[in-house]
Amino acid sequence: MALRLRTRQTRLRVKNERNEGYISLPKAIREQLGLNEGDELVVEVRNDGEIVLRPVRKSPKPDIERHKESMREHVERLKKIQGRREPKPGELAEVYLEEEFED
Repeated sequence: MALRLRTRQTRLRVKNERNEGYISLPKAIREQLGLNEGDELVVEVRNDGEIVLRPVRKSPKPDIERHKESMREHVERLKKIQGRREPKPGELAEVYLEEEFED
């Protein structure tokens, strides 16, 4: 049975067991590429019939603690601005940002 693809690329998941829609790769290849079960591969079928498999690299999760620390540092820098004062509650209720930038 021939495999027909409607697009030139598709994705498959790496799986250790044989299931429809999955492929098995030798352990040495999985280790070399850093692939784990469930990882996705892009499958590209080129015009000459060559099949190319590329791992899909996911973006790393954001480092929330690093961002929190960055914000704390920013607040500390703001506190050091000369002439800076904290607004009183309700003081800015009638201030519009657009007015601050008008000529």
